[in-house]
Parts: sequence; C-alpha cells; structure tokens
Amino acid sequence: QVQLVESGGGLVQAGGSLRLSCAASGRTFSRYAMGWFRQAPGKERVFVAAITWSGGSTRYADSVKGRFTISRDNAKNTVYLQMNTLKPEETAVYYCAAANYLSAVGHDYLDWGQGTQVTVSS
Repeated sequence: QVQLVESGGGLVQAGGSLRLSCAASGRTFSRYAMGWFRQAPGKERVFVAAITWSGGSTRYADSVKGRFTISRDNAKNTVYLQMNTLKPEETAVYYCAAANYLSAVGHDYLDWGQGTQVTVSS
C-alpha cells in the first residue's frame, strides 16, 4: 500500500495557476504509475492526468491538454500537477492515486489520497 498526501490547493482567480503536489510513502513509489483525478460538488470523480513510473509517458483528459502538466520526482517520492489558465468549472477536490500501469480509469487505481480543494473564482 502507498500512502498519498496531496497539497497545494487553494483559491485562485480564473486564468491563474496552481501547482499540486502529492507526497508518497510506503511501498516503492517509483514502481507505480500515478494519476490525478478531480471531483466537483455533486459530480462524479473524473480523470485529469496520469504518468508512468518512469515519467516517460503521460496521458491527459482532453479538457486539460495544453494547460495542465503532470510530472514526478522519484527521488522525492512526489508527483506534481501544474495547472495553468484555470477555469471556474475546474473547482473541485483533486486527488492523486497510484496504479500498476498508466490508466485513465479510476477503478485501476489501488491507493488514493484524501484530496486537496481547488477553488477557481470568476
């Protein structure tokens, strides 16, 4: 099991930027693909971005391509999500999660963090 703790959320104006971090502990972090998901109030949790264990491949939801960047530092056991040009509709709780392979499907992820709130004001 991997323990995951997200940070970096907060309040930002539309068009602004935030960088989320997800610190991992427990089993070897570098063995896992990592993903970011988000859940807006009253809506289902949806995929945002994912990265392979090596960082060599990434995948993004169409809605964030060109604005969000996922990266990882295996030496620091941390995965990041750089979010630029944020929109009010992207207000949500953002979760990081660990999986055995790169996936955009939530059920493929084994361990989840508790989430960090991102609020984008108009």
